[in-house]
Amino acid sequence: MLLVSLDVTILNVALPSMQRDLDSSVSGLQWTLDAYTLVLASLLTLAGATADRVGRRRIFQLGLVLFTTGSALCSLAPATDSLVAFRMVQAAGGSMLTPVAMAILTNTFTEPRERARAIGVWGGIVGLSMAAGPVLGGVLVESVGWRSVFWLNVPIGLATLALAALFVPESRAPRARRADPVGQLLLIVLLGALTYAIIEAPGEGWTAAPIVACLIVAACALASFVPYENRRAEPLIDPRLFRSASFSGATATAVLAFAALGGFLFTNTLYLQRVLGLSALGAGLHLLPMAVLALMCPPLSGRIVGSRGSRTPLFVAGAGITASAVLGVAATRSAHPSDSLLCVTYALFGLGFGFVNAPITYTAVSGMPRAQAGVAAAIAATSRQVGSSLGIAVIGAAVASGARPAAWWIIAGCGAAILVLGTVTSGRLAAATADHVAAVPAADLAYPLTETATLPVPISLPEPRNGGCTLRQREQL
Repeated sequence: MLLVSLDVTILNVALPSMQRDLDSSVSGLQWTLDAYTLVLASLLTLAGATADRVGRRRIFQLGLVLFTTGSALCSLAPATDSLVAFRMVQAAGGSMLTPVAMAILTNTFTEPRERARAIGVWGGIVGLSMAAGPVLGGVLVESVGWRSVFWLNVPIGLATLALAALFVPESRAPRARRADPVGQLLLIVLLGALTYAIIEAPGEGWTAAPIVACLIVAACALASFVPYENRRAEPLIDPRLFRSASFSGATATAVLAFAALGGFLFTNTLYLQRVLGLSALGAGLHLLPMAVLALMCPPLSGRIVGSRGSRTPLFVAGAGITASAVLGVAATRSAHPSDSLLCVTYALFGLGFGFVNAPITYTAVSGMPRAQAGVAAAIAATSRQVGSSLGIAVIGAAVASGARPAAWWIIAGCGAAILVLGTVTSGRLAAATADHVAAVPAADLAYPLTETATLPVPISLPEPRNGGCTLRQREQL
């Protein structure tokens, strides 16, 4: 987890140095980030299903080899194109790490309390990487150069590979899901064509033939994907789950929140270094308020979700991101914004983002029986990567066209949409649609729960009244 999470936060701080060294355009920097998140989003489900079938430790070790090799190749990349290609190798390995490692963890810690503690450590590592990444990246870029952010992955990857061989037991699912190659291909085409169009449109124009062709291809892939998945016995993504307003809202919230995060990191690391003239270390220190609050808030958010539901954390998340973006517009319109204004802006974003993850997972699985809850959590995880890709593409396009305040307004729109979704998806009507989906027999929704799709945060259920337990609570338990 440390390996994958650090790679994201460290790399953003290194972007301006990479741009100077490789003579890269803004769209080239976007592809450096999006090549990774697109491949990761496309292959997460496939990697999990394959690990269930052939062995989780085996796939985990293969992922470590690919990720470490890709990192070493990235550190040697002579140009932007080769760097993008090597990032895709990294992502192929990364898709085999996070979900498969979670499945290994849940099969190793079978006692509920031990498992909850282990998942808590797991979540803490994500926050630690968010907090340490910008500063560590700044130190490495300033002292050694941007290539060192990839060197760091090599010893961590080799050490993890050795530890996995010694300590990780092999495991498989009792009944693994069947592969869905056609659905997988359609998903890759959809995400790739749409992202290409958004990234390249500012340079080529929205009416240019390649851009129009990509948009048509993306629309055709989406139009084919939904009916095909509806006919599959074991689909890659079951469209019928989206009949639940809670699940659809959680998926949309994941896309919006991580679009805001991806765009926030991309635009601000460039802004702090290229516009304000800060060093990589100085940029990392300025981003520290965001990272610290992103580390501190998730446990509080999880406790509120467990005791009072998801509405309050989603309200805090949406309000924090929106307020941060409004202050960000004011900061970018000033030639010399004060450090205190930037500190408050970044702290508010960290507050909002820190509150959003636990309610996403809770809302996605709320009301789902066990046979569907794991799949819902897996789709929510994929939505996070899709959101990050789209955020870098859309907000990066605004930065590339010189409309930096527009980038902040897009982030504000994401925050406002989270506010609205938090209200709509936590009401009685949303609960009724979730109950309707939960009432569909598991056989009709086709696939069983696999350990790969485990909830990333422990959920605390309310104590049953009068010693009794409702049907919905029994299903959740």
